Amino acid sequence: MAVEKDDGKAFGGRVRAAALVTGAAMVAFAAMAPVPAVGEESAPGSGPAGPVSVGRLAYDLGDLAFVPGAPYQGKSEIAAVVRYPEGPGAGGLAQGRHPLIVMQHGQWATCADRGAQLALTKAQKALALAEKAGDEAAEARQMEIIERMGDRLWAWPCRAGTDPLPSGSGYDYLAEGLARQGFVVVSMGANGINATSAGQADSVYQARAALINKHLDLWRQLDVGKGPLKGKLKDPRTGRASGAVFTGHLDMGRVGTLGHSMGGGGVMQQVSDQRHGDWPAGVKVKAALGLAPTATWDVEPVTEVPLAVLWGTCDQVNTGEYVRWNKGRNKAPLHGITLTGGNHNYFNTQWSPGSGQVAAVNDAVPGGRRGQCVAQDGTDRRDQGLDEATQRRIATGYTLAFFRRYLLGDTTADALLTGRKRLPGVPDVVKVEYAKPH
Repeated sequence: MAVEKDDGKAFGGRVRAAALVTGAAMVAFAAMAPVPAVGEESAPGSGPAGPVSVGRLAYDLGDLAFVPGAPYQGKSEIAAVVRYPEGPGAGGLAQGRHPLIVMQHGQWATCADRGAQLALTKAQKALALAEKAGDEAAEARQMEIIERMGDRLWAWPCRAGTDPLPSGSGYDYLAEGLARQGFVVVSMGANGINATSAGQADSVYQARAALINKHLDLWRQLDVGKGPLKGKLKDPRTGRASGAVFTGHLDMGRVGTLGHSMGGGGVMQQVSDQRHGDWPAGVKVKAALGLAPTATWDVEPVTEVPLAVLWGTCDQVNTGEYVRWNKGRNKAPLHGITLTGGNHNYFNTQWSPGSGQVAAVNDAVPGGRRGQCVAQDGTDRRDQGLDEATQRRIATGYTLAFFRRYLLGDTTADALLTGRKRLPGVPDVVKVEYAKPH
């Protein structure tokens, strides 16, 4: 896992980040009945009940197509995977206008180079032995290997024959659940930013926010039948252009944003009070959710848009502070959701051991006894660590409730989001803090 300090001011280089990574089944939230799209004439949160099938598409406008504004240096991809509620016919979009939710992943290795990962792990072990023996020549040799393998893991674009590590697909379980509720869900790639962010802590979150706005603008254009995405949405299984028609079926006045880790920091930057003027014309963000979001450079206030923050007590990044920072001045509802025993990586299936992916790891500090982890809230308490499936079930339940509440107007979600009711079917490990608007 890349180093993501709580204050947002310390960034390790690619080698340092690579040295910290060693090296899923989708979980559906069955407790909430799926609801299809909300039509233009329907009341918020309403719609015919029943099963909704979900379509999957992808687009890729180029590995280096996005150029963040100065002072950030580097280029990134404009690519994403898309989940949407299907209607009648092959691959068609369900009727009505659909709120859009965009997701952004955090800082992670960019290339699924298994050979580089194995060589890196071997060199790390050899380095530890060399340091113990005081063999400086051996140390230098192993450090050179670590640096070369780190460059391969954190390259962008990836070298020929090496697949990009698809961090954006790590939230497929959330996208699937949200699409069944009637949302169009876009999970973007940010590998190019990951590969170039070292040493740019003062501008990386602005670059991430700009990437979010870029995708929103592409979808705004597509909704009126034009722009670079027109004709570029493809079936990822066949590579063929999709027949799904999104034009005239998106509600850009009801947009949600979701980010994990540094992607969460990007969401916080994009939705902060002073950045609303950067949103594309006609786009209104009505809800923002951070999964263990890291702190932006200067912690700009987020008080005017409904906000939820989910994090785990065993998260080494030790986030969750946005509730404390904004509480008392929030003009919109503020929800803090803490998972006892949750860690940082399990929110993303690609980063979690169960995926078998390159660099996947349980990032929690072991607590001594099997299954325990050390709480990172300053107490050093030993918590029972959550497993991957349970952490994602909890994340899914609260994520669906949050976006249903603030994008569909579903007030039945209030009891869960304010802590008056528990999420069914999971252990009693969730603490909810709710701050009413002032």
